Amino acid sequence: MDVLVVGSGGREHALVEALAADPGVGVVHAAPGNPGMAARARLHDVDPMDGPAVAALATSLGVALAVIGPEAPLVAGVADAVRSAGVACFGPTAAAARLEGSKAFAKEVMTSAGVPTARARVCESDAEVALALDAFGPPYVVKDDGLAAGKGVVVTTDRQEALDHARACGRVVVEEYLDGPEVSLFGLCGWNDADGATVYPLQPAQDFKRIHDGDGGANTGGMGAYTPLTWAPPDLVDVVTRTVLQPTVDELARRGTPFTGLLYAGLALTSRGVRVVEFNARFGDPETQVLLPLLVSPLSPLLLGAATGTLADVPPPAWKPGGAVTVVMASKGYPETSSKGDVIAGLDATPDGVVVIHAGTALADGQVVTAGGRVLAVTAAGRDVADARARAYEGLSAISFAGAQWRTDIAAGR
Repeated sequence: MDVLVVGSGGREHALVEALAADPGVGVVHAAPGNPGMAARARLHDVDPMDGPAVAALATSLGVALAVIGPEAPLVAGVADAVRSAGVACFGPTAAAARLEGSKAFAKEVMTSAGVPTARARVCESDAEVALALDAFGPPYVVKDDGLAAGKGVVVTTDRQEALDHARACGRVVVEEYLDGPEVSLFGLCGWNDADGATVYPLQPAQDFKRIHDGDGGANTGGMGAYTPLTWAPPDLVDVVTRTVLQPTVDELARRGTPFTGLLYAGLALTSRGVRVVEFNARFGDPETQVLLPLLVSPLSPLLLGAATGTLADVPPPAWKPGGAVTVVMASKGYPETSSKGDVIAGLDATPDGVVVIHAGTALADGQVVTAGGRVLAVTAAGRDVADARARAYEGLSAISFAGAQWRTDIAAGR
């Protein structure tokens, strides 16, 4: 079957790579795609936020499946438009994607479903924020209620910084601070009237949000990731599926908005047990880059099964042994700003087995140049995480562009 992947970032490039390697997939199309995807997919110049245009492209290409990658099109209802055109679509409806589009809504769903999460208050004024900060105490956690590309959260011991962030956002969610390491766990979700909600958890991963080594500096969309987590509790996947993923999709179905697609649970393994930090309504970036190289199962049956309500008939995902690591190369100034138009050298000089995923790149005069904050995700698999880490950093060392920045401690000691 032919497949259309909608988006232009690293997550979409990783999905294109996995689908292109799937023996059940014919032609992979990407809209709008990026220079890295061009080697594996046919690119189409369509605005991913334009639902009717995406739906028209999917029908004109005759694809059996459309995969909506980024969060903004999902929240805007692009998946709804594609389904209305009669094309199977992997991605939740706009109503279900509110899990990511509004943190206040996500808290409401978690409360109704009995999902463990941080205590929180929704605030719309300086006075409400101040009361919430004082109620929970430091470290202060303030989250923009809406989409913020992974950068709408401030965690600080500086009360004034917390107040300033809330004022800049408008409507915010103020939460109690959750201790313990953070983990990402994805669930492939399908739904039909007969079986209800089916959830297939993927392998856990951990990403690195801060820009600098040692988790210093500002929050980013993610500077690297690794899997598996050999240190995590052996029953983590079962516990999270039972107490977080399944109750959440069951609650959405009860509300009349079944969730079809990828439910991303950002978790904190606290001293009091697992707590949900956030939900996303799509594959995570850069966790997708490390998970898909270890996936034994072909990807297309899983995505199509979720999209068509037949996921329960598809075997659960199976995983290769070993580990995978991805390290993000970001542009100068990121995350506050980003430098664009810098020529990228060495993309063809990486060792065998290293995959360079394009996240923020473009073509200019026949050369690949930077075109965003997170530019590349250099990914490698290996015998274990340590071996994969060494391979990923070896690959990164072959690539250069002006002002490039990356963390040197991704998966260190894992």
